[in-house]
Amino acid sequence: MNIYFLMIVIMLVSMLVQYMLQSRFSKYSQVGLPNGMTGADVARKMLADHGIYDVKVVPTNGMLTDHFNPQTKTVALSEGVYASRSVAAAAVAAHECGHAVQHAHGYAALRMRSALVPVVSFASNIVQWVLLAGVIFFNAFPALLWLGILLFATTTLFSFVTLPVEINASARAISWLTQTGITDSQTRPMAIDALKWAAYTYVVAALGSLATLLYYIGLARRD
Repeated sequence: MNIYFLMIVIMLVSMLVQYMLQSRFSKYSQVGLPNGMTGADVARKMLADHGIYDVKVVPTNGMLTDHFNPQTKTVALSEGVYASRSVAAAAVAAHECGHAVQHAHGYAALRMRSALVPVVSFASNIVQWVLLAGVIFFNAFPALLWLGILLFATTTLFSFVTLPVEINASARAISWLTQTGITDSQTRPMAIDALKWAAYTYVVAALGSLATLLYYIGLARRD
């Protein structure tokens, strides 16, 4: 398959997945939890149920900007999650707490991703400039493009290491939401569906990164 065609397909799929994720989040944000808990309530309960008392739940600006920060030991929930009493808020909050549980239990894939963060952070800051210079000066300094490819490869690796981390966090979230009865037979499929589309965004991002990497490798191997 032509690499350009593949990249266009991945871009279109990415747009579709983002649309579906936002659509599902908007839809399930209108459905309340049976017990009326907020996203913040759900997060605090999940942390406590797993014996985690040194992680704070805090609000953060933006939409779908939710994240767990192991350095500051905080679960940051976005405006549409922190105070919301919806199924979508519960799913997102439980997912982010799934990362906190991974951290507490020393989940291997999360440790690997954390170890890659400094390298990927450095590579991300310079990779586009190195790749651009490598393409422009390819005939004189072909090694420069290969250096850029090596830097970009670290970001691609990071994308693929992220996949099991995100999928496992969602699995922990759904399991806990089910066991505690926070979601019932009606709302549980909604929570699963919301997290499923969130996971697809990481899959598409990883495939897009791989396609871009193959594109640059193709440039470097040209005659």
